[in-house]
Amino acid sequence: MRLAVHYWNFSTPGGSAQVASHLRATAEAADAGGVTAMTLMDHYFQMEARAPAEEPMLEGYTGLGYLAGVTSRLQLGLLVTGVTYRHPGLLSKIVATLDVLSEGRAFLGIGAAWYEREHLALGVPYPPLKERFERLEETVQIARQMWSDDDGPFEGAHYRLAETLCHPAPLQTPGPPILIGGSGEKKTLRLVAQYGDACNLFDAGADAIAHKIEVLRGHCADVGRDPAEIDITITSAIEPDRGAFLERMRTYARLGVGQVWVSIPPEDPAAFVEQACTDVLPELQKL
Repeated sequence: MRLAVHYWNFSTPGGSAQVASHLRATAEAADAGGVTAMTLMDHYFQMEARAPAEEPMLEGYTGLGYLAGVTSRLQLGLLVTGVTYRHPGLLSKIVATLDVLSEGRAFLGIGAAWYEREHLALGVPYPPLKERFERLEETVQIARQMWSDDDGPFEGAHYRLAETLCHPAPLQTPGPPILIGGSGEKKTLRLVAQYGDACNLFDAGADAIAHKIEVLRGHCADVGRDPAEIDITITSAIEPDRGAFLERMRTYARLGVGQVWVSIPPEDPAAFVEQACTDVLPELQKL
């Protein structure tokens, strides 16, 4: 099993003046320690369920551009981009740019978006859930087309592009991997089966994860997709009891989970990653 790290909290020691140094030190520790991927948030405000909305939050793709310049191995993406935050043509161009500047290490993590407060606050349209899922499907279709040799138009219900030019193209072919976040069984996992290279599930226990994987496999059968083509990942947290975490991961690995994202606490993020690479990663790699 692979280890990925998720940098979600920028309320690090030293305030805004030290945000860059903490981010860089953490990325360098992950890059040197064998971590597979590092992700940032894609929110305008901090999530109220985790911390006050007023706490610091960097713009995600600007942050990833910075990380591309200070690392050489890590896969880089957002966990996950809200489909409403950027026009899909611009989003596809941004991810292609990240892939070129990182020398082929970008991926597109995307979901249907959910944080209504930040949309209303900054004047970003927040359509109903059904429409957001429709836009999510069209956005993935647009990204695939823009990263291909097809520079022609795209005509969808919500997006109409006269040309899908994207030069330079991403270095990865047929394009950066697309991870679709969320675990909704009727819509999200169907989109994963049809379009995704990876899914991301929450650590909800072995029975729940096994059920979600079975649902995903059912959708794959419906669309004629080999489920082995889809990388199953989860988001979790490393408790002080490392043994309990590793035992849970053993169970998930047997179910087919290939990568776990762990959230990085803000108190000393670089030290946390260094410790995880020493204590946890070697055991995960055996699974």
